[in-house]
This record gives sequence, C-alpha cells and structure tokens, in this order.
Amino acid sequence: MKKHYLLASDFDQTLSFNDSGIVLSEMLGITSFREKVAALSNLNLVQQGAELAYLLANDPEYARVTRNDLLKVGRQVRLKRNVELLTRMLAQGIDGNRFDFYVISAAPQEVVLSALEGIVPADHVVGTQFEFQPDGGKIGTLLRVAAGYGKVAAVEEIRARHVVPRDQVVYVGDGQSDIPVMLHVNRGEGFTIAASEAREIAHIAKRTVISDDALSVLVPILEEIAGFSPSQIRALFEDQGLVIQEWDRVRTDWLTIRDGAGDGVIRLDAAANG
Repeated sequence: MKKHYLLASDFDQTLSFNDSGIVLSEMLGITSFREKVAALSNLNLVQQGAELAYLLANDPEYARVTRNDLLKVGRQVRLKRNVELLTRMLAQGIDGNRFDFYVISAAPQEVVLSALEGIVPADHVVGTQFEFQPDGGKIGTLLRVAAGYGKVAAVEEIRARHVVPRDQVVYVGDGQSDIPVMLHVNRGEGFTIAASEAREIAHIAKRTVISDDALSVLVPILEEIAGFSPSQIRALFEDQGLVIQEWDRVRTDWLTIRDGAGDGVIRLDAAANG
C-alpha cells in the first residue's frame, strides 16, 4: 500500500553550502561571528543552532540588521545543485508514495524564504521568526526559534496538520541543531538522513549521504522506503538527464585507543585473583 510521507530538511549546509550567519556577518563586515558562536556554545547559553538568533536579538554589533538585510543574505546563499529538481520529484511522488516537503531551519525565516524563492512555497518554510520595527525594518522581538527542540515542535505541528503517522516522517540534517529532532524521529520509527560526516549527527542518523547535490538524499529514500535497487535508482536519475558518476559506500568506525594499564583494570583483576 502506498503511503503519505513528511520529508523535512534543514537548510544551512544541508540544502546550501553556506552558513547564513557567516554570510550575514561578512556582508556587515563583522569578523568575530565564529568567536561569538563558540563563546555561546561553551556557555550553553542557547540551544545549538540558535546562536545567530541570539546575536541578532541581543548583540550590539547586529543591532543594525534589517529585514532587507536578511532577504539580501538569502540571495547570496549558494544552494546545492538540483534543489529545485528535488522539490519537483517529491511533488510528483515516488513510486506512488506521496511526499510533503518542508524546510525547517534555525536561520532567519527571511533568509530561507529569499534563498528558496520560486523553489519551495513560503508556507512550507519554517525558520526563526522576528518581529520587525515599523521604522526601517530593524529586528525587534524574537518570536520563534526553529533550533533544537524548536525543530521537534515544528515537525510535530506539520505532522499533525497533514495527519502523517510518526513512522512516515523523514528528516534530513547536518549538525548539532538537528540532534533533538533526529532522536525524536528515530523514536517514532521514522527515517533520518545525515548530510554531513559530523560525528554527533552521523551516529544518530539511520543513513548518511555526502554530496554537493541536493538530489542525493533521494538515494536512501529510494532504497529504504521505495525498495529500489541500485540499477533502478540509476535509471531514475538517468530519466532526469543525470548520471550517478561516483557512488561509494563506506562504513566509518570511530575509535579511541589508549593504554589500559593506567585505568585501574589490571590492578582490580590482580586483586580479584588474590
């Protein structure tokens, strides 16, 4: 029986090559963005991924940012190849299965809307939301942050609206901001895909796909959900005028090996043996 799926994806470095905060900071001439983010992370002051939202709402260097600046940043963000084709193929359905595609990002919603204009409908984008001041459009009140557990809330809200079972949710992400929502989707027997080899995310995701092409996320979906074989996947891509030139399957083991003589194990064993 064909099914109805919710496919939700992160934006920064999942559908794009850029970090919105870096693009904005470079545009403003602010050189300390990475240091500010690192400091916030070390303090655990905000959820992972919400650092830019915090800086926009509280940091004096970012006080001059306007809604137009955020829209301009979105136009400067470099998308991965074939994002538009990905959305079209999902809209058409895959092997009779229906997919509702949403983008859920900790980046300001205006950035994501501007970057994906004409590609993803505005009502299918959930980003960090601000209230803007009427005179000049400067950032005012922070209304909603779509990072960490904010992404969990967004997925649940969308899932309930579309009446999608928990085991028919697919989430694609690349970083620490995606960990809570991936754990949530996994608990519901859904399907998670990592778009980076970052250790924290790759350990959690059920599949990891590394590519500069957004269409790559279809490969595990086609295999795990539609039951396609590699030859069928290649044929589907060829029908779209594309060739999968390289397809390497690699299992990565992360090991930390140290001298065990200093950890008390040998001494305890010796004591146990008399």
